[in-house]
Amino acid sequence: MANSVPNLHNHVFLGEGHERNERRTWTVIALCSFMMVAEIVGGLLFGSIALIADGLHMSTHASALLLAALAYRFARRHVDDDRFSFGTGKFGDLAGFTSAIVLAMIALLIGYEALTRFIWPVSISFNEAIPIAALGLIVNVVSALLLSGGHEHLHGHNEHSSHHHDQALADEHDHPHHAAHRDNNLRAAVVHVLADAAVSILVIVGLTLGRLFGWVWMDPAAGLVGAIVIATWAYTLVRDTGAILLDMTPDRGMAERMRAVIETDGDRLTDLHLWRLGPGHLGVIVSVATRQERGPDYYQALLGRFRALSHVTVEVQRQ
Repeated sequence: MANSVPNLHNHVFLGEGHERNERRTWTVIALCSFMMVAEIVGGLLFGSIALIADGLHMSTHASALLLAALAYRFARRHVDDDRFSFGTGKFGDLAGFTSAIVLAMIALLIGYEALTRFIWPVSISFNEAIPIAALGLIVNVVSALLLSGGHEHLHGHNEHSSHHHDQALADEHDHPHHAAHRDNNLRAAVVHVLADAAVSILVIVGLTLGRLFGWVWMDPAAGLVGAIVIATWAYTLVRDTGAILLDMTPDRGMAERMRAVIETDGDRLTDLHLWRLGPGHLGVIVSVATRQERGPDYYQALLGRFRALSHVTVEVQRQ
């Protein structure tokens, strides 16, 4: 026999700060778009190719953030669509994975450009380039501050767990790894902004040293270091979001504790699938072999102490 925890079939597995993070993302998009237009128009009016180039670069930011905002909106609008068997909580992870691929491509382009400038140096207008880099840094810092306000502390608990147990079990309530709560859509947006901020800092340092000491090679060197930093962040984001999209177990320790709880009284756990449904929401399917007269409700009550579980399905096999 099999059953699921009652009253959990709405399959709403969005993070607690979903709508707030969506609003913040749109705000940063507006800021980046304003700066993009201002730089491009200013570059055309004053004949500054560097200003135009920075404005076009800002457009890549706006595009990446737009992807994050649309993922928030799509997940929210289709939250009750029964075509999504386990809800729309993974749209943020899908957007984060896509953003990570874009970041990796940006890192390759920056790295390629830096290497070519080592071989074929170009003249640099230091007096113009440094203020533009500083302006880009300011915009990125403001954007990061706006977005970072969305990193709420999620406890990942659900109402169904509280009434299955008394206070004596409170110290057994399980809190899964932080990765189970992380909003990877917001994380990807923040990484895009921080990556550009890091590059801006390196560029300012490189350009300043180049202007003061004539070290023209410092500019491509700074770009190469920035490319490596961005590539590292992109790899981490691909690894984490890819694991979620492939339904890897988000917390092996939690899975082992579930096994221990179920097998305490002589029962045998024959199958367990633990995966992430969305930020702060985990799902589990377990199959239990027992000689006792126990139904799914008994094991659902046992698993209720794991407060991050939002969807529990239990199959009981009689031995």
